[in-house]
Amino acid sequence: MSESESDHQTQTRGLVYPDLSGAVPVSAEARAKRRIAALEEELQTMQRERGTKQRKTTYYVSQGRAIRRMVVLFTSLEDLIAENDRRYEERPVNSTTEYVIRFVLQDRLQRGYITLAQVVPWLHHKLADLDTDDAEEMLKKIKRGADAARGDDTSTLKDLVATWVNQDFRPSCPLNADDKHSRGFAHDTCGMLLCPAEWDWSDARVKVGIRDRTSEYIVSENSWPLFLYENYSVDSSDLEKGLFKSKILVKAFKATFTSPSSAREVDGDGDGADILENNRRARRALSQAKVKTCVRFALSSVTSWRTVDGDFDYELFWNNIVDFFEDVPGPVTQRRVTQLLEWWTRKVFGKNHREDLTQEVVSQMSVTALAEQRKAMEDAAFDSE
Repeated sequence: MSESESDHQTQTRGLVYPDLSGAVPVSAEARAKRRIAALEEELQTMQRERGTKQRKTTYYVSQGRAIRRMVVLFTSLEDLIAENDRRYEERPVNSTTEYVIRFVLQDRLQRGYITLAQVVPWLHHKLADLDTDDAEEMLKKIKRGADAARGDDTSTLKDLVATWVNQDFRPSCPLNADDKHSRGFAHDTCGMLLCPAEWDWSDARVKVGIRDRTSEYIVSENSWPLFLYENYSVDSSDLEKGLFKSKILVKAFKATFTSPSSAREVDGDGDGADILENNRRARRALSQAKVKTCVRFALSSVTSWRTVDGDFDYELFWNNIVDFFEDVPGPVTQRRVTQLLEWWTRKVFGKNHREDLTQEVVSQMSVTALAEQRKAMEDAAFDSE
């Protein structure tokens, strides 16, 4: 008998055949090792999946922070998406581009969806690729980021607006950054800033009427508050003059979209000729509408974010501001709106002098001068050889 045949017989004799259960006996140690290995592999798989899920959540939440700042402050994302779907399904068969554009601009929801697609460009195609449950989960995370950003901004402006009012107006009763109950129309300075443009806050009858909420002095979203105007004064014969040019608005915009420290620098001339045409943040009317709404909230005595404050509806106020920029009656008004947005760009990001960098000016600067010096050194070395 060969050695291999002997080993085979030995192994065969050592093997215990299955009993009625059909199981071949295995040591407890071997079973435990294999079970531990399987559990470790399962744990690693779960950790990888959890890590992927956490990264997606973080990404969606971070992307959502721009929604309440630059798209819509109140409207739900579901409403924007539903409106776009409805329009696509009901679109005219032989519609012209001009008709479609005019049709789109007439509806605030659709304008919001278009802005959403510009601010979060991947969202439109992502919604088409995901099933219903995954899409709902994604939108839930995006909205979490959006609402968190709105909460952060209102909290920040609550403190900053109190500081700005105290610095700029030196009220006899300074605002407390941690207390909103003393703000609103009960506070003389806040009351002046919140007062509708058509009334004179210095008139005792106006103060009493607003504070007592009489029917003659109803403060609603149908009036432009004084804090929106340049130098906090209004020309009743030209209500558009100075509108949306106030110092407190510029400070609030810079604090929200650049940094709180940059809000200290707002006194520069905003009437220069140089425009940063490519900066979308300062040119986006919706982001300015958000700031104006949040400043109004910061000046009020309302302690928590809500849509309606007495007779004042914040959502309708937001719509009025957006319509001012986007729903213009004609080209003359459109030019004024464009000039206002250009003014904002200069105020927030400063002047640009790129056009003054002519070839002659550049030739005298150090980069060009150094290049010429290096070339001269090479030529000198070549001639010496």
